[in-house]
Amino acid sequence: MRLRISHTTRYRFENPVTYGLQQLRKTPKTSRQQTVLRWETSVEGGRKELSFEDHHHNVVELISFERDATELTVRSEGEVEIAETHGVVGPHRGPAPLWLYRRATARTRAGTGCRALLREVEGGTDLDRLHGLSRRILGAVAYETGISHPDWTAEEAVAEGRGVCQDHAHVFIACAREMGFPARYVSGYLRMDDRDGQDAMHAWAEAHVEGLGWVGFDVSNGISPDIRYVRVATGLDYAEAAPVTGTRIGGAGEALSVEIEVAQQ
Repeated sequence: MRLRISHTTRYRFENPVTYGLQQLRKTPKTSRQQTVLRWETSVEGGRKELSFEDHHHNVVELISFERDATELTVRSEGEVEIAETHGVVGPHRGPAPLWLYRRATARTRAGTGCRALLREVEGGTDLDRLHGLSRRILGAVAYETGISHPDWTAEEAVAEGRGVCQDHAHVFIACAREMGFPARYVSGYLRMDDRDGQDAMHAWAEAHVEGLGWVGFDVSNGISPDIRYVRVATGLDYAEAAPVTGTRIGGAGEALSVEIEVAQQ
């Protein structure tokens, strides 16, 4: 399947920005199951300083603000060809070692809540157990928009019993690592069946399974990623795969709008 993606982020400020830098992780990865045919990022109210690939193979673009800017618009747009691999991404590629993905972070540290979920997970094989884990999480943490806080940990999401895709991914990662699997966070785009327009990127998780390599699990939708999913960035948790991170001086009174369109060509 060929997907056309458009992602526009607009910032408006009541007071001018004296200085600002942003790191963007919006560029899809070319890999076994997807090929980036074209991708472009344009900036109004700032400029692209440089682009590099980090230790997770994420494409990172550094954007600077124009001095005294009161508006910044970043548009990313392109086409990606997706092949069906039933969620299997394949063997691990460095430079980050595989053992790194067993390391807990502040957002993905398993506590009493995650361990309680694990006591109810069954399965005869590693893959069965991971699919069982995904189902158990969705049963314990209902998908509900507008509920969670961006800084929620896996344990906080379990305790609340509600969350969004970011929370589901963090809970899965925490539990999978507690089970002994390397696991990582994935941010990307998802073609919806009922509409092209969206207001946010999607998130899911991947676990490394012996003999298969990395395998994806979208807890929120109860499936492994298929040809509707576009992988963009990966990391130990959301912080390392976030679409935008940065800092600025000035720019009080921020208003943010995001427009995403994912359509089949």
